[in-house]
Amino acid sequence: MTQHAVVMVHGVQNWRPGVPAPEATAELAAEWSPCLAEGYRAAGLGHIPAPHVQPAYYAHLLNDDEIQSVPTGIEELSAPEAALLISWLQAAGLPAEPPEGQAWGTMPVRQALDWFARRQGISADLLARIAIALMPEVYVYLTSPARRAAARKAVAETVRASGATVVVAHSLGSVVAYEALHAFALPQVELLVTLGSPLGLPGGVFDALDPAPSGGRGMRPPSLDRWVNIADPGDLVAVPRRLGDRFDVDSHHEYHIGALDFHTMSSYLRCGLVAGAVAPHLS
Repeated sequence: MTQHAVVMVHGVQNWRPGVPAPEATAELAAEWSPCLAEGYRAAGLGHIPAPHVQPAYYAHLLNDDEIQSVPTGIEELSAPEAALLISWLQAAGLPAEPPEGQAWGTMPVRQALDWFARRQGISADLLARIAIALMPEVYVYLTSPARRAAARKAVAETVRASGATVVVAHSLGSVVAYEALHAFALPQVELLVTLGSPLGLPGGVFDALDPAPSGGRGMRPPSLDRWVNIADPGDLVAVPRRLGDRFDVDSHHEYHIGALDFHTMSSYLRCGLVAGAVAPHLS
């Protein structure tokens, strides 16, 4: 057991094909540890050693030869993945109906994406890359009970083996960690930090959570003393950004981590807000 470990749960696009899970875990730790140390310095905590980073790796459980080939273009998304994409865009500001009076579902998904990108003043290609990275893994997680259970178990086993009292979860990883904290007895976890989280995404994610929301609110994991949410205002995955509207979050922070690199785990770790949240729980 490693003292003062922080379990970090990754988001999408972290699968390392052909790399055994222990090696993939070590690679993620090597990538994130200096970023967290930089965040400690940014938070004025450079005099405190940054905690040990223990990644919870589950990407190999959502990606393998049984899964259809990874799409390279928006047009290659399956119909359910495209529907999830429309839900995501609508949560981010796409109107319920396009100006032409048609329903988005009857139009090419590329048209909806391009329309949204123009209104937001961002690159349609950048938005397409985000969608292609996000939708397939989110869809597999939400629609495959066996894979979903395996991913949650991987997170729970990592928490138990590390003895960590703090979990930092990014993007899709915030969904996996949230469900793992509910599904398994993990009373040791005192603090959950969610980064760029789509937990509140209506239709696609929020309504599919386990346990199911009640009265429009998601259930808080029982062991937590504190839940901190951090979102870049420009993070298009973190919609809606304010999880407090749907969950019992103790503290919500918004911080511009980068115009182009607005969603990666590394960028969030460097900003200092993560260090400020976890340090009091490790002293």
